[in-house]
Amino acid sequence: MKGLTDKRVLITGGAGGIGTTTAARFLEEGARVIIMDRDQDACQRIEQKLPALEKSIICDVSSPDSVKQAFNQLQMQLGGVDVLINNAGISIRHRFIDITPEEWKRVIDINLNGVFYVAQQAALQMLEGEGGVIINMGSTNGLAGYHYYGDYNASKSGVIELSRTMALELGPTIRVNAVCPGFILTPMQEVEYTPEMQRAFYEKLPLKRLGSPDDVASLFAFLTSDEASWITGQYFVIDGGELAGGLASQP
Repeated sequence: MKGLTDKRVLITGGAGGIGTTTAARFLEEGARVIIMDRDQDACQRIEQKLPALEKSIICDVSSPDSVKQAFNQLQMQLGGVDVLINNAGISIRHRFIDITPEEWKRVIDINLNGVFYVAQQAALQMLEGEGGVIINMGSTNGLAGYHYYGDYNASKSGVIELSRTMALELGPTIRVNAVCPGFILTPMQEVEYTPEMQRAFYEKLPLKRLGSPDDVASLFAFLTSDEASWITGQYFVIDGGELAGGLASQP
């Protein structure tokens, strides 16, 4: 991809799943990569796995103070950021009627509030520099109703609209888009879905397979590159055709 060499790339939730794969992809593109994650042990493992990483920063994205401290470290380490992949998030599979106030708050705090806190700090640094690109992690869950993920669905819908508003206010200096994956097979999904459940899902998809973290990392690389220099304020669905047939609404 054009224009990614030596770019300073920050990836939240970078110590596992899509985040780790994305870090590896940007390193292949010649970028300077920092990951941000709350799991210190996982950060140490990814530093061993990807020794070309610039640094890992321990941060709880749901805490404004933790995010500010992390960006102070980032400023000291790299002098700012050019690309933010705002990827950190969690999900809890449960019926709407069973969601507790504590669970609701936890999901919203990480998936929506955390995206806001991190994006705002990144934008401040980008506006002081030469601009940049922010990609927020949405989901097909933010575009259609899904069983058993009421809190997650609400958080991802919020991320999509936040991203569109950011694009309006931060352009032309900063481009902002959202990526909305469907069923991506990550360690988090493997815990929530049995092999039988996974098979039942992908059999309904036109492409007859689940998505992989590599699929999403490739889209991140394109959207942050110079190849996508006239794209902002959009959400990009990457779902193997799931939404095209209304499959999301099926239990």
